[in-house]
Amino acid sequence: MRIYITLSLLFVSISGFAGIDRGRVDSLKTLIASKLAGADTTSINRLNNLAASYFDSNPDSTLYYGHKSVDLSRKINYRAGLANGLLQTGHANFFKGRFAQGQQDFDEAIAIYKSINDLQGLANGYKLYGRMDNLLAKYEVALHYLNLALDINKKLKNDDEIADCYKNIGIVYFSEGQNSTALDYYYKALEITLKKNDDKASAAIYNDIGVVLQGMEVYPKALEYYKKALNLFKGTNDLNGVGTVNENIGEVLIAHKEYDRAIVYLTKAINIAKKQDDKDGISSVYTDLGLCFAHKNQFILAKSYLDSSLQVASKYKIVYNQAYALIGMATMYNLQKDFKKAFVYATQGQSLAATLRNLTVRSSAALQLNKTLAGLGKYGDAYQMLRRYNELKDSLNNNESLQKLTSYNLALDFASKEHQIAEQHREKDESYKQRIKQQRLINTIFLTIIAAMVAVSIVYYRQKRKQQKINAMLEEKNSEVLQQKADLDDQAQKLNNLNTLKDRLISVLAHDLRAPLSTLRGLFSLLQDETISHEQLLDMIPSVLKKLEYTSDFLDTLLFWINSQMDNFESSAKSFYLKDIVAYEAESYHEQAKLKGITLIDNVPHDAVASADPNSIRIVIRNLITNAIKFSKQNDTIEIQAIQQDDHNYVISVKDTGVGMSDDQLGKLFKSKVNSNAGTDNESGTGMGMLFCKDLVEKCSGKIWVTSKKDQGTKFSFTVPMGTLTEKRLEVA
Repeated sequence: MRIYITLSLLFVSISGFAGIDRGRVDSLKTLIASKLAGADTTSINRLNNLAASYFDSNPDSTLYYGHKSVDLSRKINYRAGLANGLLQTGHANFFKGRFAQGQQDFDEAIAIYKSINDLQGLANGYKLYGRMDNLLAKYEVALHYLNLALDINKKLKNDDEIADCYKNIGIVYFSEGQNSTALDYYYKALEITLKKNDDKASAAIYNDIGVVLQGMEVYPKALEYYKKALNLFKGTNDLNGVGTVNENIGEVLIAHKEYDRAIVYLTKAINIAKKQDDKDGISSVYTDLGLCFAHKNQFILAKSYLDSSLQVASKYKIVYNQAYALIGMATMYNLQKDFKKAFVYATQGQSLAATLRNLTVRSSAALQLNKTLAGLGKYGDAYQMLRRYNELKDSLNNNESLQKLTSYNLALDFASKEHQIAEQHREKDESYKQRIKQQRLINTIFLTIIAAMVAVSIVYYRQKRKQQKINAMLEEKNSEVLQQKADLDDQAQKLNNLNTLKDRLISVLAHDLRAPLSTLRGLFSLLQDETISHEQLLDMIPSVLKKLEYTSDFLDTLLFWINSQMDNFESSAKSFYLKDIVAYEAESYHEQAKLKGITLIDNVPHDAVASADPNSIRIVIRNLITNAIKFSKQNDTIEIQAIQQDDHNYVISVKDTGVGMSDDQLGKLFKSKVNSNAGTDNESGTGMGMLFCKDLVEKCSGKIWVTSKKDQGTKFSFTVPMGTLTEKRLEVA
C-alpha cells in the first residue's frame, strides 16, 4: 500500500504564491516567454509559481521552470527567487528518486531562507526535507524537520500548512508502525481541511486513513475512505493522488483474491506513475502486479514485474519498496513450492523489513518466512515465525486504533450535524431579517407619501400587526428547529449506542478470535502441503481442540448476549427453580473441575424460585463457574449458594478458594474489556465475560458485585428477582 506522498505545495514568496488554475497557467506561460529576455523579480516569481502549479500533473515541467528560475535568479542575485526555485527543483528531484540532488537543493534553499529571515520559506523547506527522509526510512530525522516546520507555521498561524504538517507527521508515525498516533495526527489535519473546504488536502488524508485501515484488515471501511479520496481527487488535476488511490484499491482487491479486478485498478495506477516518472509509484505497483499474476499462476509474467520492481527500488534506495519486492519474490516461489529460492528472498526481505518499523511489511515478511521454513521441513523455526507473525498482526490490529477510529468518526459526524444546524439557523435568520428590512422599507415609503398623521398612524398600525405575525412565525419556526435539534440529539445517542455495541463486537472478533483461527488455518496448510507427519499431527490435536472448545464456548456466550440486545428481550422472563439451572451447569463442569483437583459444591436449595430469563441466568452461572475453575488450583473448593436477600430477591454466589484478585483488577472488572490473565493451568480468556455477565444480570433487573483478596479466593454475587412457586420443573437444554 502507498501513502499519498506528493505535497500540494503553497510556496509563498515575497510577492505571494496564490493558487493557479489551468487558464492562468497558460497565460503565465505566454507572459513569461515575452519577459525572459530581460530577467526581473516579477518574471522569476511567475516562473516559480508556474513550476509549483505543474507538480501534481507533470513534475518534468516543474523541473524545467524551476531550473529557469534558478538560473535567472543567480544572474541578478535575487536570493528569495533563488531559494523558491531550489525548493521546486529539490521537490521534483526527490520525487523522481534523485535524493542526493534533492538534498543539495534543499540545503542551499534553507540556508538562503535563514539569511533573509523568510520563515514561511524555511518551514516549507523543513517540511519537504522531512518527507524525503521518511521515504528513506530516516524516521527520527524526518520527525525533527517536520516538527520544526509545524512550530514555524503555528507562529505564522498558517492553517493550511499546519494541517499539511500534521498529515506528514502522521505518515511518519504510520511508517514506524504507530497506527494509533498516526490516526491522532491525521484527524487533526482532517478537522482543519474540512473546515476550510480544501478537497485536495482532505482527499490525501482520507487516503492515508484508508491505508491504516487496510493494514488492520478492516477492508470495507478502507474502501469507503479510498472512494471518498478518489471522488475528491477526480475534481482536481492531481494525477499522482488518483494513481495512489487506484493502487491502494487494487491492493484491497488482492487481499480479497479478486485478481482480475485488481489488475484493472493497478493498470490505471502504473500508467499515471510512468507518465509522471514516479519511481516510488512504479516500483510499488510493479510488485502488486507481480503478486496478482503469481496468484493467477502466470509465474513468468509475475517474475518479470517483481524483478523490475526490485531493480527500481534498489537503484533509488527506496527501502520500503525493496522489502516489499523481496517479500513478493518469496510469495511467488512459495506458491511454486520452490522453497529453496523462496528462502533466499524471504530471509533478505525479513532482514530488510527489520530495519523498517512498518508493522504491515514486517508481518508479511514473517508470514512468507514461516511458509518457507515449513516447506523446508524446519517445523520448529516455522512455528516460532508463525508466533512472531501472530504477535505482529495483534499489534497491527490493536483495540486502541479501532476505538480511536470510531471515536474520531463520531466526533466528525457530530460536528458535521452541528454545522448543518448552525447553517440552517443562519439561513433562516438571514431570511427573516431580510423580510423585516423589506417591511421597514415599505413603512418608510408610506410615511414619505402620506404626510397626514392619521395616515401615518394607520400605516404604523398595519405594519405593527404584520410584525406580530412575523414574530409569531419566527417563534413557530424556532420551535420547529429546537424540535429538530432534539430529534437529532436522540438519533445521535442511539447511533452512539449502536457504535459502542459494534466496537465491542469488532474488538472481540478482530482481536480475540484471530489466534485460534490462525492456528487452525496454519495446521490445515501444513496438512495440505504434507509437510508434517501423522505423529506430529496427533501431538498437535489436543492443543488445537482445546482452543476450538474455548472458541466455541465463547461464541455461544457471545451469540446469546447479542440476542439479548433485542428490544423484546424482557418478554422472555419466567419463573423457574434455580436448582435446575445450577445443578445442570455444575454437572457439566464437574469433570473439568475434577481434572484440576478442584471440589465443586452445589448448595442451592431445591425450593428457590426465581423470575427472570432462565437462559440469561444460566449463561451468567456458566461464566462464573468456568472463571472460578480457571483461577483455582489443586485441592481448592468452589461453592455455589442461593440465599434469600429479602421478600423480593435471591442472592446467588459462586465462591472459590483460588488465587484471588488485586485491588487494581477489581477496579477494572465491570467497567471495560480487560486483558485476561492466564489461568492456573494456562487457560486463556477474552476479557469480555464479566461485561456479558453484568449486562445480562442488569437486563434481568438484578445487580452483580465481587469481593476478593489476593491469594485468598474470590466471591462473585448477583441478585435475581423471586418468582412464584410452581410444580413444573424447568427443562434445561
